[in-house]
Amino acid sequence: MKISEVIRSLNTEVVQGQFEDTELEGAYTSDLLSDVMANAKSAGALITIQAHKNTVAVATLVNISLIIICNSRPIPEDMIEAAREEGVAIIRTSENQFMTSGRLFNLLGCR
Repeated sequence: MKISEVIRSLNTEVVQGQFEDTELEGAYTSDLLSDVMANAKSAGALITIQAHKNTVAVATLVNISLIIICNSRPIPEDMIEAAREEGVAIIRTSENQFMTSGRLFNLLGCR
């Protein structure tokens, strides 16, 4: 499923919309960035509440193309700018990580 399809299906707010509309191959949910570096797979989404520019750096390091910020957390401008420079999409949802993970799991047809 392409990033744009995920965005429409999850009914989220697009915070940083300058990205390549690639296929997502999975997702990883964590608020601990070292955990993301160690365990997230490339070509996926990151579901988190960590709304700061280091999240973008970690996403770029492991080739994550979509960051989903949960709980309507405010997103600082330096994070948005870093994501724009790296071509990483950022979306925001009012849902928590559990609900967002479950919805994305079902959308991607994970088993």
